[in-house]
Amino acid sequence: MSQQTLDNVFQEWQSNEALAEQMIPLLGRLYRQNNVVATMFGRSLINRSVIRILKDHRFVRKVEGTELSVQDTYPIVQAMSELSLGPAHVDVGKLAVMFKKQGGDDVVAFVRDQLSSIVDGYQAGASTGEPKDVVLYGFGRIGRLVARVLVEKAGGGNLLRLRAIVVRGRGDIAKDLEKRASLLRRDSVHGPFDGSITIDVEARTLNINGNVVQVIYADSPSEIDYTSYGIDNAVVVDNTGIWRDEAGLGQHLECRGVSKALLTAPGKGDIKNIVFGINHGDVTAEDKIISAASCTTNAIVPVLKVLNDEYGVVTGHVETVHAYTNDQNLIDNYHKGDRRGRSAALNMVLTETGAAKAAAKALPELEGKLTGNAIRVPIPNVSMAILNLTLEKGTDVDALNDYLRRMSIDSAYQKQIDFVDSGEVVSSDFVGNRHAGIVDAKATIANGKNAVLYVWYDNEFGYSCQVVRILQQMSNVNFLKFPATAG
Repeated sequence: MSQQTLDNVFQEWQSNEALAEQMIPLLGRLYRQNNVVATMFGRSLINRSVIRILKDHRFVRKVEGTELSVQDTYPIVQAMSELSLGPAHVDVGKLAVMFKKQGGDDVVAFVRDQLSSIVDGYQAGASTGEPKDVVLYGFGRIGRLVARVLVEKAGGGNLLRLRAIVVRGRGDIAKDLEKRASLLRRDSVHGPFDGSITIDVEARTLNINGNVVQVIYADSPSEIDYTSYGIDNAVVVDNTGIWRDEAGLGQHLECRGVSKALLTAPGKGDIKNIVFGINHGDVTAEDKIISAASCTTNAIVPVLKVLNDEYGVVTGHVETVHAYTNDQNLIDNYHKGDRRGRSAALNMVLTETGAAKAAAKALPELEGKLTGNAIRVPIPNVSMAILNLTLEKGTDVDALNDYLRRMSIDSAYQKQIDFVDSGEVVSSDFVGNRHAGIVDAKATIANGKNAVLYVWYDNEFGYSCQVVRILQQMSNVNFLKFPATAG
């Protein structure tokens, strides 16, 4: 390769960097002033770095087979910034691909036409709901990650306001607040918090990127009057796992200032187990207690749904290779559960999972068709579900993977199903992935009516994103999506 060619390649990279830098403030203003969330084939472009934006453009080639440059998307974003738009989610990547395929030359007219229902703030049938107070009851792994997501989304039209966290008293309040802030600020798995956290010991609050969050010390819900903190009509997100039935979770509803409760674990009894993207439409205004099911259920149900729709699932077995959790022992010690007393850091631990049965609560058509088991392995995060299925309609690897790829980029499930086609990926590559599950195309096996799928999932962060989506549903936070074919 000649020096001239090398120089041209580098100059093109610098040019793309410069355009991405110019795009960032436009995206920020659309988000904060118009509540417009810009995405790139389902991946948010809000608060992203220049390099991340360029990588997201590169991602399009892998899933769409079409080269896409920031040279293509910048004019789309610039045109959007010149229009007075109403709240919406706009996939600028898909719009750019559409514009290229049409071969047009008037990008402003194209964008105005595609977004006509929100130009000048007009919305056709979309409701953004009302601001909703959110309380995190418990501040462990899921609680802190949900806090990160809520704070990240607070700048635009999310309307969910993190107002308080509830933890047990630890004596020295100043020291306790510092430790809570430190655990939010630094995370061994997910890295440092992207922002600023300050502490007000006297007020017992954390200021997280401008969000003032009350820290409430209590040993039970009965001790708390949320209205005394200016919190009203709140949704309590119970991250403790202590109560999983209506009687236990109902304690939250007896507190002044609380209207609903969301459990971040599988619910028992008649509690609705919701997998967002699948049965979130079952949530009604009358529902006061909802379960977000489990991380594994969220990972497998969207994939099972699209497979059942296209091929029909006759029977199947779900084997979960799951990261160890805080419930296990670091070293051998007594545990009430079978095998979980053995060291999580040194052993593969065979245990049970309710995900297969729980899947039928979100997808009744799978009732009685699935079995399941789980193996806990010595890693702290990112798990895998292996779906061994018998289908009604035969297929092959290429057809099955192509169908799942299309579902991941152009369906109502694009926030739930991700797709990777690389023979080099390993579990750590999926830390921070916001999808419920990621299909590993290179591992897919299909032979007629027998199929085996490998689905990765960040059992902490991906699940936390699903929890926030349910919170939005419970709060009637709803946005139009563009282009119209976008999921």
